[in-house]
Amino acid sequence: MLPWSVEMRGRFDEVTFQSEVLKGNLLGDPWERPLWVYLPPGYEDEPDRRYPSIYVIQGMTGQLDMWRNRSAFRRNFPELADELFASGGAPPCILVWVDCWTSYGGSQFLDSPGTGQYHTYLCDEVVPWIDSRYRTLADRGHRGITGKSSGGYGAMVTPMLRPDVFGGLATHSGDALFEVCYQPEFRECARVLRDDYEGSFQRFWEDFRSRPPMSKKGDGELVNEYAMAACYSADPDGTIQLPFDISTGKVIPGVWERWLAWDPVRMVAGHADALRSMRAIYVDCGKRDEYFLDLGAEAFRRELEKIGVTDVFFELFDAGHGSIEYRYPLAVKYLAERLSP
Repeated sequence: MLPWSVEMRGRFDEVTFQSEVLKGNLLGDPWERPLWVYLPPGYEDEPDRRYPSIYVIQGMTGQLDMWRNRSAFRRNFPELADELFASGGAPPCILVWVDCWTSYGGSQFLDSPGTGQYHTYLCDEVVPWIDSRYRTLADRGHRGITGKSSGGYGAMVTPMLRPDVFGGLATHSGDALFEVCYQPEFRECARVLRDDYEGSFQRFWEDFRSRPPMSKKGDGELVNEYAMAACYSADPDGTIQLPFDISTGKVIPGVWERWLAWDPVRMVAGHADALRSMRAIYVDCGKRDEYFLDLGAEAFRRELEKIGVTDVFFELFDAGHGSIEYRYPLAVKYLAERLSP
């Protein structure tokens, strides 16, 4: 294998998407966003053929060009996806790579006054635009979504909220079971804020933006928990309510309940009909995941079982949270097979 990028058999269209709903967002983040559309080999050769579509979303702090990053001795996901379709390993699909980055690191693919209308952007702007310009099978039964980490979270909740748009989902190490994956970081945040920032998130952000980001102990936890609060518990005017006392780490029950309402594990029962209507559900996670998202994956599977959804691909495999790009084609193949005519 060559240690540099390879020639693609399919085609990438890289466009700049102009969003109306992201204009004027509180953070002042760009409303013009990069969008990648992958067309499988043979797309130009069969002008009457239509294809399923799979939307690909990123984890926390992800921005679109990072998909081309590579680990040593490995191909990146765009290359792996192209190899999958070029080899005939899966029915051909159109893949759509969507950017939902924010200056806090991510949007959780939700509408929030603290970040912007990223759920509406994805479902009501990007999807119709793709269907109008490419030969998709423009129906929820032929449209899926996949992602890892926060992208895995988005892949779980978006079809629950909009089963009219998506008929299949795949989640790798998705954020779930919030008391296990998020709550332990509250104590870490409280200590770092006390010791380094006089108990102030504002001081943290001022320092964070004045130096190489992620260069100090506690950066990851502070960014993550603040970003989650911006997504899960922002007031209508954009004020961000934290779910813990920054002096002690003690949970603030009312705000924490707002977070729990967005936990995919807890959302299952209230969106049972949507989940029962899915043509494909794929769930996996590394057994050594540093955020214990393997426990969240198992809890999500069990909740699906309770509502009668048992036709689920589920696997816990030997890995941590990072460097699992080799799993992504497995999910794409599963979705492609289930969403194809």
